Formats: sequence, structure tokens, C-alpha cells
Amino acid sequence: MTDSSAFIATLPPNDLSNKKCVVNALNTPLNRAAAKVGIVHLVGAGSGDPELLTLKALRIMQRADVVLYDSLVSEDILDMCEPTAEKIFVGKRRANHALPQEGINELLVKHALAGKTVVRLKGGDPFIFGRGGEELQEVVRHGIFFESIPGITAASAAASSAGIPLTHRDHAQAVKFVTAYKKSGAPNNNYDEHLDSTQTVVFYMGLHQLDELTEGLIAAGRDSATPFAVISHASLPTQQLLIGTLGSIAKQQAEAKLPTPALLIMGDVVTLYHEFADYNLGAFGKRAVCNIKQSITDKHLIPTFESIA
Repeated sequence: MTDSSAFIATLPPNDLSNKKCVVNALNTPLNRAAAKVGIVHLVGAGSGDPELLTLKALRIMQRADVVLYDSLVSEDILDMCEPTAEKIFVGKRRANHALPQEGINELLVKHALAGKTVVRLKGGDPFIFGRGGEELQEVVRHGIFFESIPGITAASAAASSAGIPLTHRDHAQAVKFVTAYKKSGAPNNNYDEHLDSTQTVVFYMGLHQLDELTEGLIAAGRDSATPFAVISHASLPTQQLLIGTLGSIAKQQAEAKLPTPALLIMGDVVTLYHEFADYNLGAFGKRAVCNIKQSITDKHLIPTFESIA
């Protein structure tokens, strides 16, 4: 792993006490007693590639007393945190929660009220299907100051590494991020909202219900020939990709069995994958399962950059 400590050391300090808005808040009679309370830093760890982590996120992680981290945070990124920090796994995956959301909220409050610097480390971006807003609601109810540091969300990471622009003047004038599940755990089956062919639609957490999703979209009126991509382990060396159509992608996935976490992209922008694939440095060395003719028999491994003459 690249040692970034020397570079980080040259960066200007990011002391919250130097910010006028925070100083004013802490100097009010109501909040002088709260000055000894710790701060919660809500940090987006990005898609898993440590090189996509922001410098600000890294700096905060290296000052942490306590780190509460999710299952989508890679070991490489976790290793960048302050070595002496207490690291607490609070990950949630499908039907497998290490700790209920209420328990996570309680831990954030408990450690901050104890005067500690708390880093809540989340995969992707905390404000995009990451429950970051819910956790901050609990934090501010207890009079605790926070800072939110964005991360590269899965949609951006997957699209960039695969060479599928989320917007393009000739193909998509808007992009929509959609979760496949509602708060109750029920499928988000509002398929009528995703019929506009001028929009790119990105589905988070939808791989396990790909059959129902594609069938529902077609039944609602979306053209079965709409280009569709499944991107697994976006931006990581284990990244895999399926390219097909709304009508074919479920069958392709049934045979290819790409693992989670995975992202689904629907829209005409997916066709640009083929135009960019042979020149996309971000995809070299990652396994791609692609078939232009809507079958899954033609699988190829994109060559590594070093092997190109």
C-alpha cells in the first residue's frame, strides 16, 4: 500500500475550532458545556478501491478514536485508520445484520458523549442509500456536532470503471438512482416511474430480485431491448461485468452468477461500453462477461495493460 503519511502531513490542518460557525455555536451559554463532547464524522469510504478515497476522509480517519465500519469497507481502507483506534464492525448485508440500526445509533451517541472522535465509515456515499441521514438525526438529537464527508457512490464508480457514462447528450439527459427495496424490506416495484428512455436508471441492491425487476419493467411498458448492465465489485480487481438487454439480462445472470455487491444500469448509455472497451484503462485486468448478440456464450477476459503491444 502506498504510504501517504508524508503527503498528508503537508496538508493544511482542518481544525473545526477555527471555523467561525462552530466557534460561535460552542461559545453560546447553552453549548459551553457541550464543548467537551466528541464529534461524529460521517465518512464515505467509496467503492472499495483505496485510491478513490478522498484526502479529507483519510485525514479524519487518521485522527479517529473510534471507527464504526460497514461490511462494504475494504480491509485496505480500514487499515488506513488510526492504528490505535477502536474498530467496531456494524455491517449490514442482505438478511444479515451485525447490529440493528438502533444499536448503531446508540454507539455513535455513546462514544461521542464520552468525548471521543468518532468516525462512522460507510461504503460508497453515506447520503445515497447509506442511512447516513437517519444516523445524523439521532446524533443531533443529543446535541452532538457532526461533519459529513462524501464518498464516491457505487453508481459513479461502476459507471466509470466500466466505461458507461451515466449521462450523454445523445443518449440520456437525466440519471435516476433507485433502491430495489423499501424501508419495510418490500420490493420497490414502482416500475411505471422508470419508463422514460431519455433517462439512465441505476438500481442499487437489486441483484437478488433481478428476475422480478426486469419482468416488472417490461410488463409496465419498458422496451425489452433496452440496454442493461450488471456490474459486480465495481472498481475492485474482482470486478465483473454483464452486458445485455432488459429482456436477456436475468438469464445471463442466472448462468454467470456474478456476486454481490453489484449495481444495475439500464439505458441507452450502456451501448457505449462496446465503443470504449478496448481503450478503457480502468477496465483492464478485470474480468468482463459480455455478449453483443444477447447470449452469454461469448465470454472474454480483457487483457492487462502490460500485455498490450
